[in-house]
This record gives sequence, C-alpha cells and structure tokens, in this order.
Amino acid sequence: MSHLNRSSSWPAAALAAAEKAFTLLSTPPAPLIFDTRTIGHGLPAGMVPLDQLRTLLLDPATCDAARDACWHLLVEHARRWGPAWVVAAVGMALPALRRMAGQLCAGHTQLADDIEAELLAGFLDGLRHADLSGPAPYVRLCWKGWRQARQARGGDIPAEIPELPEPAGGTPARPYGHPDLILNRAVKLKYLSGEQAELISATRLGYELIDDIAARQGVQASVLRMRRRRGELAVAAALQAGRLDPARPIPRNRRDPARAAVASRTPGVVDAAAGADGRPTAAVVRCAPVRSG
Repeated sequence: MSHLNRSSSWPAAALAAAEKAFTLLSTPPAPLIFDTRTIGHGLPAGMVPLDQLRTLLLDPATCDAARDACWHLLVEHARRWGPAWVVAAVGMALPALRRMAGQLCAGHTQLADDIEAELLAGFLDGLRHADLSGPAPYVRLCWKGWRQARQARGGDIPAEIPELPEPAGGTPARPYGHPDLILNRAVKLKYLSGEQAELISATRLGYELIDDIAARQGVQASVLRMRRRRGELAVAAALQAGRLDPARPIPRNRRDPARAAVASRTPGVVDAAAGADGRPTAAVVRCAPVRSG
C-alpha cells in the first residue's frame, strides 16, 4: 500500500479519490499486476498492469466470458488480499460508476458528494458481501451502488439510467434487462408512477421491508402492498404485450390500449398478468424476486 502514500493531496470527491488511488497503484516502479495466464477467452496471457487491464476489459472486442473471468478473480483478490485489491476493483469499475454518478447528480448537484459516497459505499458493500458467483459480477456491483446512491437523492428515479451490459446467458432473456431499467421505462410510458416504481425497487430489489417504509411514510402497510401489487400487475401486462421492449420507440402521446386497459382494470388484461391465484405472473416474479414484507 506504499503506492497510496505518495501524495498528501487527495480529491474530496469519492470517485476522484478512487481514481487517484487506482492511478498510483498502476504507476511504476512497482505497479500492481494482474495475472491473466489462467483467464483465456482471447486475453493475452501474462502479467498485466491494472490500467492496461481496464483498457482491455473496456474494449468492445473483449468477450463477456473474459470480463466475467477477470472480475471473478478481482473479487477473490479483494476479499482475500486486502485494501490494494479493493482499490483495484473499484478502479476497474470507475468508468461505469462515473457515468452513473453523472446521471444520479443531474438536478441534484448540491448532493453530488453524498451521491458519490453512497454509490461507492454500495459498490464496496457488494464487493465484500454479495454473492457474485453468477455472470456479470461487475454489472451487479454497479447496480448495487446505484440503488444505494438513489437514496441520497431522495429515492426518485433519474430521467436517464445508465446502459450497462447485462449478464450473458442470465435470465430472463425478457424483460429486456436489469429491473431498474424496466421500471424506468414503465414510468416513462406511464404504466407506473414514480412512487410505485420506487416502492417496487426498494422492496423487491433493495430488500427493504414494506412495514418499515409504511412507518416512515405514516401510512398503513396494507395500502403500500396494494399500491405495489397494482404496479406489478401493470408491469406484467405491459411485458406480456411487449410494450417495455427498449427497441420500441416511446410514442409521443404515450397512450396505448394495453396501458388504458390496465388503468381501467379491464379484467382481460389483469387476468393475463396474473395467475389463477391472483398473484403476478413469472414475468414480474423474474423481474422482481418476491420477498415477504
């Protein structure tokens, strides 16, 4: 860690400080080296400095399997070998984290320091504790930071959400990507209110208890459960109708028969979105894993 003590002048912003630390780790005469000899998947086999590795992993020509293999090894190093490799993992993700910070800070520049700090804290918490054994650990870590940072700006969904590569071969092939992206598109198309989207995200993805949210808001938990259920049924109907496909342009008037049917609680649409027991279909369950509370 002697690399990190070369300068007493550190940026105040969390991500700028992380970038400086990463740069020092990558700087001769003793840069931190990543061993790619066991990675394969087209990457050069050898001892690669971190800055060069980051460039390789950002290259569109690098396949997802190579990125995943590198990230699984980075996570293992960070958990076993301590602070230098924690800094290395953060530095490797900084291009995505900076994009996320820019979108989260839009309209909330006075909260920029808090947003960046929470973004980094969420990423680090996942790096230490999350199950990252599946595909795209880097993507999942960034989204964990995103969800935590949203709370620093009041929990509302930003107007733009970053586009990150999705886990290769992961499920579901539909609904078209990370659940936060689906919720954001549903809000833009007015299938959901921003409040419903945040409620679904907080309880289904962020694992907050709905009773805790109800207590903070001063409402009955049953009211929030019904609000969430209506939102999930609306998303399920939209997914089954193919309305949330990102390849589809958002119409200027943002009105279509499926949304109107959901809004008026047309039985045919709700029945299509729910099973025989009235619960949301697998389309929603896959998008937002059900958790009690």
